[in-house]
Amino acid sequence: MPAAEILPPMSAADDIAGLEPIERIRRRWPMVLAGALTLLMVAGLAHELFGDGLAVLSRDIPRSPGYYIAFALLYMSPPTFDWIIFRKLWRIPLSGLGALIKKRVANEVVFGYSGEAYFYAWARDRMKMVAAPFGAVKDVSILSAIAGNAITLAMLVLALPFAANLLTATQFNTVAGSAAITFAMSLPFLIFSRRVFSLPRATLWWVFGMHCLRLCFGSIMIATAWHFAMPDVSLGMWLFLAAARLLVSRLPLVPNKDLLFANFAIILIGQGEALSELVAFTAALTLLAHVGFIALFGVQALVRRKA
Repeated sequence: MPAAEILPPMSAADDIAGLEPIERIRRRWPMVLAGALTLLMVAGLAHELFGDGLAVLSRDIPRSPGYYIAFALLYMSPPTFDWIIFRKLWRIPLSGLGALIKKRVANEVVFGYSGEAYFYAWARDRMKMVAAPFGAVKDVSILSAIAGNAITLAMLVLALPFAANLLTATQFNTVAGSAAITFAMSLPFLIFSRRVFSLPRATLWWVFGMHCLRLCFGSIMIATAWHFAMPDVSLGMWLFLAAARLLVSRLPLVPNKDLLFANFAIILIGQGEALSELVAFTAALTLLAHVGFIALFGVQALVRRKA
């Protein structure tokens, strides 16, 4: 019988060479995921823009510069507060603000929490900056939802006594049921907080406080913007309506949140057509800002490739 062929033993260099394709895949998946989500952002923006976005922007627009200043502060508040949070957690540079703006755009035009996936991929692509990004991104996202629920419940306690006479019995029961579900959604995270969260407790409280501050600041800015657009309505009334808007946007059992808010606002201040156009214009301007930033980031990426 012929002697069995004896294969030479594999060296350590051969082992490493065999693992190189896997390592390349591991290194490239954050870039691939970020690129795919960017393409989805562009597609979503195009769909929204060529739907009702351009038609709304062609209508009568607010003329006061104060409206646009307040709107700019409103638009930049979510990524700016996120940058402050991750600056404390990771010491991210100012360039990280661009990734956080993309995170906001993805959440609003692609699907919920796709922005978190994009930002996680961005952080993984910069492993020298942060060693374990998943835990922090997860904690910050959960705390954002809990802060929104907490602010919603606090406003419900303050608003329901005044709004009881403005709501029908069915609407009041719907709001009360939504409040119970909102509380129940946050309860498991609080009960099992030691297993859910990875950041230190003091840091978690600080992040929660920053999210609450962001929500309050956003409500003040949108009320200020609306006041500059319709100055005949008092700023105090706009602040009340901004709180109602934040409240309605987070109620889980309400089928048509925009319609409920519009009806509630019209009952309080009247001017139904002007108010509806203002709300629609603010939404369209937000979409236009999304388009502008995505175009700017695209040009920036092309310049870096050619450099």
